[in-house]
Amino acid sequence: MSDLLSLQDVTAGDVNRLLRSAAQLKRAPRLRRHLAGKMLALVFQKPSTRTRVSFEVGIYQLGGQATYLGPDDIQLGVREEVRDVARTLSRYVDGIVMRTFKQSQVEEMAQFASVPVINGLSDQEHPCQALSDLFTMQERFRKLSGLTVGYIGDGNNVLNSLLEGCSLLGAHVQFAAPNGYQPSSKTVRFAMLQGQRSRARVRRVTEPEAAARGADVLYTDVWTSMGQEGEQRARRQAFRGFQLNERLLRLAKPRCVVMHCLPAHRGEEI
Repeated sequence: MSDLLSLQDVTAGDVNRLLRSAAQLKRAPRLRRHLAGKMLALVFQKPSTRTRVSFEVGIYQLGGQATYLGPDDIQLGVREEVRDVARTLSRYVDGIVMRTFKQSQVEEMAQFASVPVINGLSDQEHPCQALSDLFTMQERFRKLSGLTVGYIGDGNNVLNSLLEGCSLLGAHVQFAAPNGYQPSSKTVRFAMLQGQRSRARVRRVTEPEAAARGADVLYTDVWTSMGQEGEQRARRQAFRGFQLNERLLRLAKPRCVVMHCLPAHRGEEI
């Protein structure tokens, strides 16, 4: 695995190795030197709090450094083509994290870069978020196989990656999203196929109550993601009733945990 673009490109073994490495690093949080002298480029077409801080702190704790290139620094596809940025950065840095809109831009960056490329977020996939979520679930419940994750809200990049990751490792997913806001059909097919191998059940339900019932984990995300501001009014109308709240929490298991990839819009999705 040289790049991390989507959890559809990895195996259960790959994910388990990443989770084990994360656990080892968390148990010994002192600075390590695994990436001493390495430089990571953060190419962010979308601004971020958690994603940027996670990667900057993470590589620093491993002995390396990061350089941040924000939306106005490169202007991908406008000032310079993705393939040229990929070739240029590969001469300076040891890895590239990309946070952008189109999944095709992440894939093009990986195609033309000679260093590893990590998808820090695209409109289609959010693999690092899902890996972090799986790690949290494993910490809390000591296992992933057999857990039930109930997702309520937008069938967006977060749900796509959760479907991929959970189905790889044997966690059931039951999700409720309004019509017109469903996850990628390709992703659902992938998750169902993987679920046959890992014994993970993947269920689309129509009502939020069905997604919450019997869940170990209840998950939601914002109704309107970055770049969708023009759809905000229509989305508020479509997502009415798809709010994660105390009423739905009572339908889940007693030890259920609530998860949100943040930022949260309280009073809307949660």
